[in-house]
Amino acid sequence: MILPARPEPLALHASDSALIVVDMQNAYASIGGYVDSAGFDISGAQGTIAGIVRAIAAARAAGMLVVFLQNGWDAGYVEAGGPGSPNWHKSNALKTMRAKPELQGKFLAKGGWDYELIEEMKPQAGDIVVPKTRYSGFFNSTLDSTLRARGIRHLVFTGIATNVCVESTLRDAFHLEYFAVMLEDATHELGGPAIQKASVYNVETFFGWVSTVDHFCSVFAPASTTHPAPAEAAIA
Repeated sequence: MILPARPEPLALHASDSALIVVDMQNAYASIGGYVDSAGFDISGAQGTIAGIVRAIAAARAAGMLVVFLQNGWDAGYVEAGGPGSPNWHKSNALKTMRAKPELQGKFLAKGGWDYELIEEMKPQAGDIVVPKTRYSGFFNSTLDSTLRARGIRHLVFTGIATNVCVESTLRDAFHLEYFAVMLEDATHELGGPAIQKASVYNVETFFGWVSTVDHFCSVFAPASTTHPAPAEAAIA
């Protein structure tokens, strides 16, 4: 299969590819979740949901592995690190809870509503959920071994936030020798449109390839769109 992408088309096969859905949790995509409570605009995040749902359906129809990354920590926040960890200082969830003690224990704690994947993206049989405790899905997780055990070499990225967890995971994928493509309209930034543009530039120029939901679905679920694949040579 040839996926239309920038800077050039990319050859993908469902058998050695995985759709990575990054942190589509109530924390990041629901009113009342951590990101909303911390003062970020999540309207764009909610707007990506339909596109990601389409990509998931296309991947499942093609027999492609779907992997959900789920960010958070134990209920006591031991996994978040203490004052000796940069995460303790930089995590906006942890900072918001320290600033507002009434929210303590509410954000990204395993077993809580905030931590749960949103209703539209509940995993199905055959999907895999990989918990993570830092921005990158590869850090201190089972993601790399899970993918390698299944012969996966190509990763298709969707989710939130483009410039934080998506880009962090995609960069690590590049360094671990995976071919990575990001569906730019199935991701959402934290920080504004210029931030999205910068992350797209980074991926397209330095770390992988950039495509769209329509192009992905045109290749892996052809009945859903009519966008043709280009005829030029593709990177395998």
